[in-house]
Amino acid sequence: MTTATTSPAGTEKAPPALRKRSPLAALGGQNLSLIGALVVVLGLFGALNENYLSLANLQVIAEAATITGLLAVVQTVVIICGGLDISVGSQVGVASVVSAMVFTSTGSSALAGMLAAVGVGILVGVANGVAIVYGRVNPTIATLAGLAAYKGLAQLLSDGRAQGYVLNDDAFVFLGRGKIAGLPVMVWILVAVAVAVHVMLKYTDIGRNLYAIGGNDTAARLAGIDINKYLVAVYALIGVVAAVAGILLTARTGSGQPVSGSEGLELKAITAAALGGCALKGGKGGVGGTLLAVALLGALENGLTVQGINTFWQNVAQGTLLVAAVVIQQRRNGERAVGLPH
Repeated sequence: MTTATTSPAGTEKAPPALRKRSPLAALGGQNLSLIGALVVVLGLFGALNENYLSLANLQVIAEAATITGLLAVVQTVVIICGGLDISVGSQVGVASVVSAMVFTSTGSSALAGMLAAVGVGILVGVANGVAIVYGRVNPTIATLAGLAAYKGLAQLLSDGRAQGYVLNDDAFVFLGRGKIAGLPVMVWILVAVAVAVHVMLKYTDIGRNLYAIGGNDTAARLAGIDINKYLVAVYALIGVVAAVAGILLTARTGSGQPVSGSEGLELKAITAAALGGCALKGGKGGVGGTLLAVALLGALENGLTVQGINTFWQNVAQGTLLVAAVVIQQRRNGERAVGLPH
């Protein structure tokens, strides 16, 4: 006969799954590194220019980072499920032009312009998804083609020039320049999209299935997950959010922009997702890290501008950060160098 033994009072230990993690541990090493880098950037440029940390300039940083943030959040989703979308910047350009042109052609109907932009966003997003899933085209190649095609489409529709004028409309003015509780409306839109995507990824079966697809698509298929449906839906989601970003670009600049304001956004979005901890092979990542990376990139870009440093150096910095993020990922995963022994 066995007897139960009990530990002395006060010595019982909770199972590991039930132990509370400290706030720092909950943030994770990746996010802590990003926070530290952000503090350094803010401190450095704040010391160089007393106006850098002013409320007005911080709002400028937030507004400028909003469109990049929207694209980075959905880029996070597609990378998690093992894909990539290089065409997001061109999608923004198409949506911006369409929103302004439809607004003008319908007698200044902001709703018609915005709905048309979202409709076009869905179409180009689904086109990317169908090419990848049913055409069996590599996501990088398919969306690289989309980058060129959608850029050309935006230029054809607009004849290569800014189209329309929307700053005589209250809805566009509110989106581009309005504030709620002291924060720009654009920032609130980014927050709403980020929260919705975070909840989807972390607390729904859809999110769990996306991580499963990116982690091991064969196992996900054997588990009964319709991978084709999920991938097309994810690229359609990117199209919708890119359309929202295009509408905000139109509202911010006052007209439809085929290229200006949207060119290079794909690099920023991918860099932010990679810096935020997304594994480019899929199956890992989150919205929190991506947003911190967006803030870091926005603060760095604004700081270089405030200091009067040539804007070409911003591209150099972004490219360097992207390579650095991938190198760190490879080292953490124990990947061997190409052509070299372990």
